[in-house]
Amino acid sequence: MSARAAAADTTRERMLQAAWRHFASRPYEDVRLREIATDAAVSLPTLHNAFGAKEQLLTAAYAWWGLRVIAQRETAPTGDERLAVAVLFDHYEAHGDAILRMLSQEERVPEIRQMTDAGRGYHREWVRRTFASLLQGLRGDARRRRLNALVVATDLLAWKLLRRDMQLDRDESERTMIEMVRTMCACRTKPPRGQTA
Repeated sequence: MSARAAAADTTRERMLQAAWRHFASRPYEDVRLREIATDAAVSLPTLHNAFGAKEQLLTAAYAWWGLRVIAQRETAPTGDERLAVAVLFDHYEAHGDAILRMLSQEERVPEIRQMTDAGRGYHREWVRRTFASLLQGLRGDARRRRLNALVVATDLLAWKLLRRDMQLDRDESERTMIEMVRTMCACRTKPPRGQTA
């Protein structure tokens, strides 16, 4: 029984890996379940029996991929902006283009929108934990603004601007992101008129 279960797990892993490869590299409408089944060396009915419809397979493949990405992101140390940004860049360099492809489809595919929203939520929580020392002593609106600024400075789109649009090398891009993080936290700006920090 254990050998059969292990074989089933291996087959499931193969199907999820193949599915993510297709969904991450092509528009959702162009992905064909038959091609995923062929890539995974299983029959189309086997793929359907395991995951159901295309939408369900997309969700399962994203969850499978997400667990691996989160494990890598969680290696980022707290209190060390340089190393945290290096871990973030490892993630963006490996998966950034696939995530950008997903973002470009989120308005027309509800399942993708659910995934990208979950990704935004995860990134915000990751920033809050990883850069906790930069939020220390702040309360209320001031803390929320600082967290928002850190989320924006470390967002995938900041990486895209640096690496894809400006075509900077990785080292220069990392140093720029670290500088953005450190600069915004070194400057104490006054709250807008009528508001308190």
